[in-house]
Amino acid sequence: MNLAPTSQQQLLAATARAFLDRRCPPELVLELALDARGFREDLWGEMAGLGWPGLLAPSALGGSDGSLLDVMVLVEEMGRACLPSPYIQSAVVATSLLLAARGAGRGPAVGPDPVDRLVADLASGNRIASPAVLEGAGALSPDAVALRAEVPGRITGRKLFVKDAHVADVLVLVARGGGGFTLLAIEPGRPGLCIEPMPSMAGEKLSALALDDVPVATADLVGAPGRSWDAIAPALERGALARCAEMVGCAARVLDLCVAHARGRVQFGRPIGSFQAIQHACADLLRDVEGARWLTYQAAWKAQEAGGASADVAMAKVFCGEACLRVARRAHQIMGAIGYCEEHPLHLLHKRILAASLDFGDSTSHLDAVARAIGLSAVAT
Repeated sequence: MNLAPTSQQQLLAATARAFLDRRCPPELVLELALDARGFREDLWGEMAGLGWPGLLAPSALGGSDGSLLDVMVLVEEMGRACLPSPYIQSAVVATSLLLAARGAGRGPAVGPDPVDRLVADLASGNRIASPAVLEGAGALSPDAVALRAEVPGRITGRKLFVKDAHVADVLVLVARGGGGFTLLAIEPGRPGLCIEPMPSMAGEKLSALALDDVPVATADLVGAPGRSWDAIAPALERGALARCAEMVGCAARVLDLCVAHARGRVQFGRPIGSFQAIQHACADLLRDVEGARWLTYQAAWKAQEAGGASADVAMAKVFCGEACLRVARRAHQIMGAIGYCEEHPLHLLHKRILAASLDFGDSTSHLDAVARAIGLSAVAT
């Protein structure tokens, strides 16, 4: 297994870093964190012009036939810049859900597949999609989904912690129906649907979807109704991996800030980086960043090449959450008071890591997944 980036991935990373350094400085991140919308259409349009939203989409639908490892490389750079955007929700999770459902349950094809049209719109960046999975329990598991949808018909219920729903053109709902799980793609302005902002310490834009007798038709179905959770889980795992890559990018940026501070901050007549305690602290940061990066890319490679990487995704998510949070907390100790100033980017990076560590399953749920995998492996051997 060779996880070294290819020349194309190196070019993608270099292009992304140069673009984000220029178009997404810390001042813009702070401004958008305090803004109710938290989103810049012009920035998203430029990202679409670079082809980023279509990275996972097939070329036949306007995408670039990219790989999951390509996404990891790109999202790591987004994390480094602490980019506020709906990229992971729309270009990774929603796109993956739609691609998994292409052509499913259509019967004899009559005209173009509406799922294909939606994937093409997401790939071009002309539309943004936001998946809605979590409910009152807040758990990312099949047992936690209570919303029921019989199509055609009407649905009533709530979805919580829906990221970037306020800027989405399409909401992809996961509901029970047809003897399993059903995906529905509905527009935010549908009668009976209310999008309620949910406050977030991290500045991420979360919403609750209140559905009150919302009409749904057969045309709203994404693929066949009554699918198994196993058909939905891989897209959610891609979301977890993308947030792992984002945490790695944030932590790598924190490491850079700490090293620069240690070299420039003079105390007792010498840079604090000359003291062994600071050197050891920075070495610990490097260990955590590289360990998190390796586990993330290994899980992404397994998910891409071999499939059945649920345990690896869970291990990466748990380790990245803990390791990257250690990086952020130790950075505050190294930098002292300056790291707590609102003008300094450290607090933004710290909050983004914390939010990402909870998204697509917290450490407890992923540790349970690892324990189940170990148990199954033990039985198999």
